[in-house]
Parts: sequence; structure tokens; C-alpha cells
Amino acid sequence: MPRVFTQTFTVPPDAIDELRHVNNLKYLAWMQDVAIAHSTARGWPLERYLRSGAGFVVRSHAIEYRRPAFLGEEIALHTWVAGFGQRSSPRKYLFRRTRDNQILATAETGWVFVDFRSGQPRDIPDDLRAAFEVVPPEEEEALLAA
Repeated sequence: MPRVFTQTFTVPPDAIDELRHVNNLKYLAWMQDVAIAHSTARGWPLERYLRSGAGFVVRSHAIEYRRPAFLGEEIALHTWVAGFGQRSSPRKYLFRRTRDNQILATAETGWVFVDFRSGQPRDIPDDLRAAFEVVPPEEEEALLAA
């Protein structure tokens, strides 16, 4: 699905906590990293946001952990834009272990488009909206069922 952006990586030693599985904060960092990579791939790297004087900031995160991940496991992290409001956009994430295709976690971030000088929400520009195809709910269901 071209609307879904995917990065695959191997769990590094610095992701492991005292319980010998991936620390929950690493999932959050990976979510941010893949969102930035997706935006860059769609023609909106950080530099473009900086030039425009506005960009997305996080309003909220929700993560549901389903299974633990361990050192050396390969994970496919999928992300997609689930919609656009006037000044905000939900982005969803799906973590899968590639060895057995098990879902490790699902997540969603609420992003708000803000003016960098004032810190106030601003309308999402049309050219930014046009860079991302929204994944409809039925495609989300297919991703989760795969």
C-alpha cells in the first residue's frame, strides 16, 4: 500500500531495559523517527517546515502494547496519516515482528500544525495535505488483520 510508509529495523542493545525487552520509551522515539522519515519521503523534510515557519507538534500519544520485543528481533514499523482536520492530523502506527508477523504494538499520535513564532495552531496548507494520502478505516483494518 503506497499510502502506508514502512521502516524495518533490528532491535539494538540500547533499546533493552532491565526486564530484557524493549523499553516503552523506545517505541515513542521510533514513532517520531518514522513520522519524520515518512514526511521527508513525501517531500516535507524538517528544513521545509522550518522555511515555512510552521510545522506539526504532538498533542497526544496513545500506545497499546500487545507483545514484548527483544534484542535482535527485526521489526517492521508501519505508519500512515488517518485524516486531516483544519489544524490537526491523526497519524497511526503498527509495530510487527517480521519473524512471525505478530503485532507488537499499535499507536496513534495527535499532531497539531502550529506557527513556530507564536506557538498558535495554524491551518494546514493545501500543498502539505496533498503530499499525504489518507488511509481509510477499511485499509487500517486490513493492515491489522494481515
